[in-house]
Amino acid sequence: MLRQLIPQEVAVELRQHIESIEEAECDEMWSFVGSKAHQRWLWYAIDHATGKILAYVLGSRKDEAFIKLKALLEPFGITRFYTDDWGAYERHLESENHIIGKENTQKIERKNLTLRTRIKRLVRKTICFSKKILMHDIIIGLFINRYEFACANTA
Repeated sequence: MLRQLIPQEVAVELRQHIESIEEAECDEMWSFVGSKAHQRWLWYAIDHATGKILAYVLGSRKDEAFIKLKALLEPFGITRFYTDDWGAYERHLESENHIIGKENTQKIERKNLTLRTRIKRLVRKTICFSKKILMHDIIIGLFINRYEFACANTA
């Protein structure tokens, strides 16, 4: 399909609707490409109040991926982050705005289960996996963009 794609015929519509979000939950989710030795991580944040995904990044489990996610979240003006105790969060979030623990990350953990149920590439034991990073990222990105960021048709 990618070989048949003609770039001049592709229409891209970028939409950005930034509203102020007070609190967000952040987490990372493991998957793999080709074999379990080639790990790929989905880093994302949700609105603590509504559970909607605010932004996501696909990459490694290194700090650079979280730094990219944090940059995507800056326009929201988030004043409080809820996370697990992964070190990248502690290193890059201000301690007065960062709360570690399971009490406030229930929505994002539930979202993890929903994503693993709907996207078979995120299931830990599966026969459905990507052979290329590009296809892996496209499949996950398309799903998130369709079900989390899609605007209702007004026509």
